[in-house]
Amino acid sequence: MSNYVYIAPTGDGWMNLARDGYFLDTVKRGDVILYYYVNTNAVIIGRNQNAWKECNLSNMDRDGVQLVRRHTGGGAVYHDPGNLNFSFIMNERDYDLGRQLKVITDAVNALGVHAEVSGRNDILIDGRKFSGNAFGLAHGNRSHHGTILVNADLSKFGNYLNVSKAKIQSKGVSSVRSRVCNLTDFCPEANVELVRKLVTESFIREYGNASEYTFDGKDLADIESRYEVQKSWEWRLGKTPEFEYSIDHRFSFGEMQLHFNLKDGHIQMIKVYSDCLDTELCDKVTSALTGVKFTDSAMIGALMNLNCNEAKEIAEYIEANGL
Repeated sequence: MSNYVYIAPTGDGWMNLARDGYFLDTVKRGDVILYYYVNTNAVIIGRNQNAWKECNLSNMDRDGVQLVRRHTGGGAVYHDPGNLNFSFIMNERDYDLGRQLKVITDAVNALGVHAEVSGRNDILIDGRKFSGNAFGLAHGNRSHHGTILVNADLSKFGNYLNVSKAKIQSKGVSSVRSRVCNLTDFCPEANVELVRKLVTESFIREYGNASEYTFDGKDLADIESRYEVQKSWEWRLGKTPEFEYSIDHRFSFGEMQLHFNLKDGHIQMIKVYSDCLDTELCDKVTSALTGVKFTDSAMIGALMNLNCNEAKEIAEYIEANGL
């Protein structure tokens, strides 16, 4: 039995989650891995969540914020350099959630504040959440990963974790918003490096001495393959559960409602209603958008190909407001 600690060297959310998946699939029985990573700027959504419902994708694209989909469940969270992420990864025979959570609470208590577990997923200070947790299972192995808000910019959460103004009816799993806080609200001297040091010390007290995890060439090739999947549109957005999306707007040519039925990130069916004078416009828009990838650029391109002022105006609306 061996204990390992690995600190991710980059802030790339896709690569960091690729390593997380690799550890879960390959950890040896009896080994325990504590994996740390800090994502530069990313929104992380659960495996079964609807990115369009949970995120403001237009703001994310504008600000260069990554969309990262976990292989595990849980809700949507925003990560920046003030957020320390951890994963406990081991065979299910060695898995003990209470023991793992104790590592985190003992580390935070060492800062002189009282942390307590609430339910199965959250760790709180004075009723406010600073750590959320999610769980995975693969090949008889388990992962328990979570966040620790140390000194994250909480003012940005609302920029990226809010529902679009358009009406969405989704079959995906919705996030539950909680009152959140940073550790620096209670311990101003806290920082990511200090918290990571305290968690590592707590881990060693609980599990015993640990060494740094090292990769060989075969490991790195496997992780690179997983990275390509993580960053792909098909995984991040194409895996979105079936859902409905609506746009209702008064254009210069009249009122128009567009009701989309979407599956695997593509427009499966669309119903268009309008009081405009052009009686063929609705059919033209329906034909142009059916089967198109549900992205700003794909829809704008399809509408512009109609070569009419009304379709151009719809495209300009989508470009200005996003999906």
